[in-house]
Amino acid sequence: MDFQPSFRSYSLGSNRSSNFEEEKQKYLNLPLDKKRKVYKCGQNFHTIEDVGKYTNIGRNLSKDPAFQDDLQGSIYKVDQNLNKKIGIFFGNIAALEVDAIVNAANSSLLGGGGVDAVIHRAAGPNLLDECRTLNGCDTGEAKITGGYLLPAKYVIHTVGPMGENPALLEKCYVNSLHLAVENNLKTIAFPCVSTGVYGYPNKEAAKVVLQTVRTFLESNHKNIELIVFCLFMDVDKDVYSRFLPYYFPLS
Repeated sequence: MDFQPSFRSYSLGSNRSSNFEEEKQKYLNLPLDKKRKVYKCGQNFHTIEDVGKYTNIGRNLSKDPAFQDDLQGSIYKVDQNLNKKIGIFFGNIAALEVDAIVNAANSSLLGGGGVDAVIHRAAGPNLLDECRTLNGCDTGEAKITGGYLLPAKYVIHTVGPMGENPALLEKCYVNSLHLAVENNLKTIAFPCVSTGVYGYPNKEAAKVVLQTVRTFLESNHKNIELIVFCLFMDVDKDVYSRFLPYYFPLS
């Protein structure tokens, strides 16, 4: 079950902004059994075991007759070592217990709507305090913070393009993945960056994302254990079901 985030607002305390680093280290160093007791979502979190492994569910996708036209002429070789690095999760990204979740942020990094708002509310006020020190983020770039009260250890914030821009969307995913590798983070979950209110067509975005992730894994598969695509909207479930078997063929 996915948790429903609280919609109460947070106000900055007089000394809290100077203490976020201490709080971040406290949560990062808590043993897992103790940290689970302070998750903002309570017991409504999801572990890696709750994520659907592409190698388990992908064969059903690739056999769907409705998707066969999308699979024709794939230029990608079957590579089970890469396929096992892909996970699918239908639900709230802020409830995932992974090394890092990616936030589809705006350039201020000071919170916004959609998944950005959900992540900030679930992480607690220290996330905003840390984001205030980052001086924003350019489109296509990525910056990392602690996860605080989230099940995820870290949040990687990236700013997607408004409208269709393949080069900038690719940069969002590449820079986020490189940040994960640089910080020795093995499991990372992505929302659908730039779709929704940012107006990137879902189908075209999925093609860019899957090609980017495939190319990244071909060179970095030893550094990443699992990349999770967190799909919330039905349209994204449909397009990823169509195109995953093209970019990650199973046979």
